[in-house]
Amino acid sequence: MIVVASSNGRIGIQAATDTIRQGGTAVAAVEVGIRLVEANPDDHTVGFNGYPNILGEVELDAGIMNGRTLESGAVGAMKGYLHAITVARQVMEQLPHVLLVGDGASRFAAEMGHPPQAEMVLPETREVWANRLRTDMSNSDIEQIAERTDLARWVQLATDPERTKGTVNFIAQDKDGNICTGVSTSGWAWKYPGRLGDSPIIGAGNYADNRYGAAACTGMGEMAIRACTAHSLVFYMKMGLSLAEACQRAMADLRDLAGRFISVMNLVAIDKEGNHAGYSSVDGRTYIYQTLNMPDYEELPRTVVPIPPRWG
Repeated sequence: MIVVASSNGRIGIQAATDTIRQGGTAVAAVEVGIRLVEANPDDHTVGFNGYPNILGEVELDAGIMNGRTLESGAVGAMKGYLHAITVARQVMEQLPHVLLVGDGASRFAAEMGHPPQAEMVLPETREVWANRLRTDMSNSDIEQIAERTDLARWVQLATDPERTKGTVNFIAQDKDGNICTGVSTSGWAWKYPGRLGDSPIIGAGNYADNRYGAAACTGMGEMAIRACTAHSLVFYMKMGLSLAEACQRAMADLRDLAGRFISVMNLVAIDKEGNHAGYSSVDGRTYIYQTLNMPDYEELPRTVVPIPPRWG
C-alpha cells in the first residue's frame, strides 16, 4: 500500500494515505489528495488560481484511471468549476464516455451538483498574466485580446516553455492491491484557448493497470501525447522490463522525438509490487511517497535522463 505524487502533491498526500489506512480505495485516495491541491491558491499550475490562458481564462484538465477495471474518465478545457478530478471521476463512473471537454465538461459538472466558481483567478495572479502580456502588447492590445484574430502569434510571444507548465500527479495502491492514477492541471500558462495537454489524455499523461503498474507525467504534455508516455512505460513492464528499465525506456522515447518544440518532462511510476520511481529530464526535480507505516511522506530526487531542449 503506497501513495506516490509529484512534489506539489505534498499538501494532499497525507489525506490520500489516511484514506487507504481507513479502508478506502485507491480511486478515493487519488481524488482526495488531488482535490486539496486543486483548492490550493498558492499552486499556480493546478485548479483554483492557476495561471490562465492567453485570454485570461482558467481552463482545467484532469484524468483518472482505475487499474482494476481499466476504466477511466477525464475532462479538458473545463471552465467555471473547481474540482476537475472529481468531475473526471464522475465521467468514469456515471457515463459511457471517457472524455468531456469545454462547455460539455462544465455542463456535466453542473448536472453533478458542483457549485460554480465564478472567479478562478485572484487579482495578484491576474496581474502576473497582464504583466507578462505587457512585455509584448500595449494595454489596448490586452483589452481587446478576445477580439483578436492573430492569437497564435501572441501565444508564441507570451510563452515561456519551462516556467509556465505544471501538473499534479498521484498514484495510489490500496490494501487490495488495486492501483489508480490521477492528474490535474490548469495547463500551460498563456496557452491558446482550448489547448489540451497530456493530463486528460489516458495513456499519455497517466495510465494504470493492476497487472503491471502505473505511471503519470508532468512537463510539456505535447511530448507525452506524441510518445504515449504513460502507457508505454506500463507496456514496457508488461513486456518484462523492470520498473527502472521501463522508466529509462519511456524517457528515451521522449528523447527521440523530433520537431521544433521539446522541453522538460517528468514522470512518477510504480510497479505491481508497489516499488516506486521518479524520473526527469533535468536536475533538481523531486517526487514524494508515503506508505501506511510512515508517519509522513519522504521526498526523493528523480533519476535524470537528459533530453536536449529545442524551442522554435
